[in-house]
Amino acid sequence: MSALQVQRPADLLCEALVGLRTLGKRSLLALLGIVMGSASVIALINIGNNAASEAEALFKGMGVDTLVLRFSEQPRALDTVRLHEMLPQLRSIAPIAQASVSLVFRGQAVHASLVGSHAALADAMRLTLREGRFFSDFDQLATFAVVGHQLAQELSAGGVPLQVGDQVRVNNYLYQVLGILQDQPDGLLMPIRASASLFVPLPGMARLDGRAGMGEVVMRAAADQDMPLLASAVRQAIAHLHGGQDVNILIAQQMIEGMTRQSRTFSYLLMALAGVSLVAGGVGVMNVMVMNIAQRKREIGVRMALGARRRDIRYLFLLEALALTAIGALLGAVLGGVFAWGYSLLSGWRFSFAVSSLVLGMGSTLLVGLFFGLYPAMAAARLQPVEALREE
Repeated sequence: MSALQVQRPADLLCEALVGLRTLGKRSLLALLGIVMGSASVIALINIGNNAASEAEALFKGMGVDTLVLRFSEQPRALDTVRLHEMLPQLRSIAPIAQASVSLVFRGQAVHASLVGSHAALADAMRLTLREGRFFSDFDQLATFAVVGHQLAQELSAGGVPLQVGDQVRVNNYLYQVLGILQDQPDGLLMPIRASASLFVPLPGMARLDGRAGMGEVVMRAAADQDMPLLASAVRQAIAHLHGGQDVNILIAQQMIEGMTRQSRTFSYLLMALAGVSLVAGGVGVMNVMVMNIAQRKREIGVRMALGARRRDIRYLFLLEALALTAIGALLGAVLGGVFAWGYSLLSGWRFSFAVSSLVLGMGSTLLVGLFFGLYPAMAAARLQPVEALREE
């Protein structure tokens, strides 16, 4: 029995690595293609996951327990007390009326969105105040106002900062500033931009704009509620209170599910694009291995003459292809992770590394190396010893 017949896998691997060293620059070029392909897969999967997480955070930031009700026809009023009695699953109910007005503060005039609502709006929309307070149920007939963060900055552009206690002229009425909201992102589900709005008690909307009617209702559910089931109950309650009026109810869960499906499709597209570059790297590996076999025919013939079996030759060259792609997969994993982290840093996203990208990236790279290395390895194993020894 020859020495080649009793070679261990570790010995074959060592010989494969030695064979790769003899390839010189050709192996480096093939390795570069594999590295870029593997890095593309890992980077694009992570970028897609981080983009989906960032988009999902916008919805979760506004609360998955939020419902927004929109009337097909504006009712004159909504009995929130009666509605709360019918639906104890609701934590807060805040009807909204909107109008566009001109505000004046110390000679500085700006156009803003005027929002009339109840005190429950602060809880329903998770509004946080930088200073002061939100108006209460006892302030419904008072001329009090709460100013959004961005609107407060616009009113302070004249050089005098807007503060709690100052008065703002809204049309022909003076409203005292009760509070200023903290800077926070606007929920995509919400019908208003809180940071650019002026909030006043709902009963005072009639004197500021007689055409402003209640068009939406923002609701927040109690803990651990089935949101689709609660939305159906709200629709039935509104139909009972307002004579079967049709309403449209939006819940964050529906939008999150739709966004998740879109992000999954987006991730598949990115993986397909990265797969193209990975296949191109695999073609480079096959090209290098074919040239390697052409140059080493005499060596193959000598090995066979000394007793090497065809499967030994096949395993040797297949291990060379796998070793080349394994090194490329490792380097590509590092490069892809760094690239995804840098992209998230430039985009202002919170970076999180997806373990699945490592499995898919390195696994697909090794499969590509196996697939494109199989043909050259089988071609080397089919060589006849006599023909191989004739090669000069």
